[in-house]
Amino acid sequence: MLVNSIEKGIVIDHITAGLGAKILEYLDIDLNTNTVAFIMNACSKKHGKKDIVKIQNVTDVNLDVLGLIEPNATVNVIENGEIVKKITLQVPETVTNVIKCKNPRCVTSVETNAPHIFHLIDAENREYRCEYCDEIVSMKGAY
Repeated sequence: MLVNSIEKGIVIDHITAGLGAKILEYLDIDLNTNTVAFIMNACSKKHGKKDIVKIQNVTDVNLDVLGLIEPNATVNVIENGEIVKKITLQVPETVTNVIKCKNPRCVTSVETNAPHIFHLIDAENREYRCEYCDEIVSMKGAY
């Protein structure tokens, strides 16, 4: 299989095999207007298998979303066909409107315009607490 390199954009590499589709879903990239290459189950010397996402002409993605789903992935920013920046992801301290609170009594369930704000309480297990009702959500392995 041949996937050409991109002149400008981002390459999200070292994605755990099977999570690439979720990352694309959470990033909410318009697949009708952007050129996207999504490689599943590519060979990896480190992990055996990995997913890779290449997005042409898009350089600003929500790094909080990526850190939330796959903190071990790397983001390479490409300009003129060269890597100009490598970004190591981190689990974000706060996420807004990425995770939805599932507590039916939470204000976010009643007020449709209330932002869903979660604060990190356990980085290793990627557990977050809802700002309004203290509902706890674990993002490790559950999307």
